[in-house]
Amino acid sequence: MFIEKKPQSDDINSLDFKSNPMKKITVSPQLDSMDTVMAFFDECLAEQNVPAKVAAQINIAVDEIFSNIARYSGASSVSIDCEAGEDHVVLRFADDGRPYDPTEEADPDVTLSAEERDIGGLGIFMVKKTMDDVAYEYRGGFNILTIQKRW
Repeated sequence: MFIEKKPQSDDINSLDFKSNPMKKITVSPQLDSMDTVMAFFDECLAEQNVPAKVAAQINIAVDEIFSNIARYSGASSVSIDCEAGEDHVVLRFADDGRPYDPTEEADPDVTLSAEERDIGGLGIFMVKKTMDDVAYEYRGGFNILTIQKRW
């Protein structure tokens, strides 16, 4: 504690903040960009030693989300962010395509056989089931999908 005119010496506490800045890339929303997108996430995850099981789940989610943007959004650009910490990863996809909230999709009835089920919807269902948080917003002309995985 600093008292009157005495010099401040051992009263300073040191705080060590581990900063993991968000990494970002922008790519064309085409399936040809998938290798670039996957390499970006692989590097981000490897830098923070994300457990292999978690990295595999994230790779499946990234593949599904980016494939859907490339195939269906009509976007001309996709920005992708990755922030990995000691016990979590946050991924953000922002595209300028048609507004679409995948979190509002009804979950498919997985108790039905493949022949009885409607086509589609399994990918985002897997993302919602394997990630801890999935959030969507439409802001400034962009679809923004944020997913988070903790371990």
